[in-house]
Amino acid sequence: MPPPSSRCGKLSPVHYRYFRRLPAVPHYSGPLLTRPTAEALLAARDAGAGEWAGSLDLGRSNGNASLEPDSWQWRSQHYPYPHKLKDRAIYYWDGDEFAPVSRYSGSLIKLVPTEWGAPTFEIDGIKMLPTSKESPFEDARRKVALIEPRGKVVLDTCGGLGYFAACCLEAGVARIHSFEKNADVLWLRTLNPWSPDPDEVDPDVPASGGRLQLTHADVSQAITQVADASVDALLHDPPRFGIAGELYSQVFYDQLARVLRRGGRLFHYTGSPNKLTSGRNVPREVEKRLEKAGFKAQLALDGVLATRR
Repeated sequence: MPPPSSRCGKLSPVHYRYFRRLPAVPHYSGPLLTRPTAEALLAARDAGAGEWAGSLDLGRSNGNASLEPDSWQWRSQHYPYPHKLKDRAIYYWDGDEFAPVSRYSGSLIKLVPTEWGAPTFEIDGIKMLPTSKESPFEDARRKVALIEPRGKVVLDTCGGLGYFAACCLEAGVARIHSFEKNADVLWLRTLNPWSPDPDEVDPDVPASGGRLQLTHADVSQAITQVADASVDALLHDPPRFGIAGELYSQVFYDQLARVLRRGGRLFHYTGSPNKLTSGRNVPREVEKRLEKAGFKAQLALDGVLATRR
């Protein structure tokens, strides 16, 4: 694949030096269980069936598991039937048992099932992706469409589970650079079949191929190392204001304006904070700050869509 280019030209060497990809980490390929899936396996066994058909990767595909009295087999490997599982948890095979996809490193971070297949995640019980009306993956697809990523170089400031990146790749992005600050969220990505893998690519030799580069860094600091007018579009999906106020600051928005070429689009997720309890209208505050930074901004979906003037 040739080096990505845009109306502002190729990305500068400074840009490439900064975006060092994460070391390749194999994506988990074993079964993922939720309580309904485990109960369905057991019900099929108890009914005398020798096989169960369904999804063991959160709806990404369907397959068959062979059922025996004391174990079941999937993709040529045997697994024990799990003990009773919790409702709002996803379990993976850790080599010894089915363990919940969760970690505690100062905050409890966990992958959480949804009725749509694609999971969300929580940090200390706070749901990080909208799931009440549609799949978080479909929600990401609608937002990504606003920046029209085909053929563009896109900066994804807060990668999360990677749904923005996956939708950009699906839509034909030339290259997408994603940041994620939290190492535990990056671990969740390796277990989530809906999360895209970063490409095997030498960042100093862009012609070697690969469109997704994922960096473990705090974008509020790393943004200063990104070259001026070096990206065609931006996706900004920060945690809520009370957790990451620096990602809503005028200083940060000025940096976003600096790295985005003129005419480039930005979608900024804000959600819909309760104005009565918070006493603030965060979407309007964001709109005003983006205008001050050099954008033409308007409310769109559950956030703000802005164009660099």
